[in-house]
Amino acid sequence: MPSALPDGELAPADGTLPASAKEGSGSRDFGLYVHVPFCAVRCGYCDFNTYTATELEGVSQASYPAQANAEIEFARQVLESSGVTQRPLSTVFVGGGTPTLLGPEPLALMLHKARETFGFVDGAEVTVEANPDSVSAEDLDALKSAGVTRVSFGVQSSDPSVLATLDRTHNPQRVPEVVQWAKDAGLQVSIDLIYGTPGETLESWRATLSSALELAPDHVSAYALIVEKGTALAARISRGELAMPDDDLHAEMYTLADELFEQAGYSWYEVSNWARTPEHHSRHNHSYWTSQDWWGIGPGAHSHVGGTRWWNVKHPSAYASRMGQGVSPAYAREVLSQHSIQMEQILLGIRLAEGLDASLITPDRRPLLAEWVSRGLLDGAALLAGRVVPTLQGRLVADFMARELT
Repeated sequence: MPSALPDGELAPADGTLPASAKEGSGSRDFGLYVHVPFCAVRCGYCDFNTYTATELEGVSQASYPAQANAEIEFARQVLESSGVTQRPLSTVFVGGGTPTLLGPEPLALMLHKARETFGFVDGAEVTVEANPDSVSAEDLDALKSAGVTRVSFGVQSSDPSVLATLDRTHNPQRVPEVVQWAKDAGLQVSIDLIYGTPGETLESWRATLSSALELAPDHVSAYALIVEKGTALAARISRGELAMPDDDLHAEMYTLADELFEQAGYSWYEVSNWARTPEHHSRHNHSYWTSQDWWGIGPGAHSHVGGTRWWNVKHPSAYASRMGQGVSPAYAREVLSQHSIQMEQILLGIRLAEGLDASLITPDRRPLLAEWVSRGLLDGAALLAGRVVPTLQGRLVADFMARELT
């Protein structure tokens, strides 16, 4: 969740959604994202809305769960008064930041409030993000007892020099132990990796991939490093201390990752995500990619219900003040036009293994599809069946294709 907030129209203080938000709501899944804006260390590449202070004006790690729970109740009231169909939660994702800095009991309180307020569907996916050094075996057991089904560990690399460049402070040698604790607790395990860090070689990345596969996780995410403006990493690059990541090396690293994951029995389902089976896909992330409904809890959190998107005030103190007053924490919102909705379906759908419906492509752009099949960027058989699905080479240029189609 990037820290810079976009512009938009003023959001009403009572949070009321436009009438269009309720249309078709009964046919869409509903999920909850809970943002925990605290970290032990600010990593040099991170552009997320996170804070290292344990206490800020009006908010602390100890007081934050009550404020988040207040927004959960506020969400229920807004959805009900706006006529949106009340649905149990299909997914809950607790991210950050480092949610596990709060400890299992506060996280359990927020999950209890979510379940009490909305209910969970049978087999609901409940994910908590964690750093390898932020949990114990007892913590993971407690999270499982609280209803968590899945934990996502920010591993990033097994190379100490790469971790140092990223300002990551965990000991990579501890990762296997923590992953085993999660498995012993009965939790699904996902691990996040980053490739293309300045100074990282293809062989170093291969070693990270091998280490990751030795952990036998259920799910792996691998993201190319993006140098965000305003970060400490960007400043180091601008001073010439580090080299800018190389796009060609990124492509080699991605291709290697896909090859090794496939050999180990993992299948891609989104450009940056692989899983052992469809049951191990991140259903919460899939809800983002397919424009389902979700409410984002916490400072800077984004929400989407029926084509209306809004985002909360960024700073935890401003957020705490609004929740204390009982008014919407939304900073601004936008109501998407049908054209914008269709463009987003293309931008996100072309990154999925299931692809997107070819009928979404406007007639003037459709000749590109046949051209890209001939260039090996799209699956020809899938296109004949009416789906636009990228090949491995197509995944490398998925963003380019999306721009050309929109």
